[in-house]
Amino acid sequence: MRRAVFGAAPIGLVALAVLLLVGPGLAAEVDEEEVRRIAAGLRCPVCQNLSVADSPSEMAKQMRQLIRERLAAGVRPEEVVAYFTEKYGEWILLAPKPEGFNLLVWTLPFAGLLGGLVGVLLVVRRWSRRPAPAAEAVDPAYRERIKAELDRLDGS
Repeated sequence: MRRAVFGAAPIGLVALAVLLLVGPGLAAEVDEEEVRRIAAGLRCPVCQNLSVADSPSEMAKQMRQLIRERLAAGVRPEEVVAYFTEKYGEWILLAPKPEGFNLLVWTLPFAGLLGGLVGVLLVVRRWSRRPAPAAEAVDPAYRERIKAELDRLDGS
């Protein structure tokens, strides 16, 4: 009986060693394009005007690594973004979600552009409808003086 117990132990240890050596190779491959896509949507807390994908800061490198680790653990991309949003607030998102007050950020530029186009259209329409100045509006004495000047120049 003792021999059976000791005989099974090395097999268990060998199986454990094989799993430890081969296990990291069996881990889910992380799509670097997916890591880049998620990182491109997050703002770097250090640089603030760059995405995590573009930032050279150490913080951004750590965030990219965390994204990679979470994806390798089987976490969905939406959950990874939700994790960073929960940790840093909605500020961390480069593009705010189009809901609630943030809807103004998405609609206001288009409304401003549309309002500007309508304004330009109204001004052009008003200019095109304005009557041309009539030639009769010029003072007859002034007209005679111009005619006399032109005759004098032609005669010279």
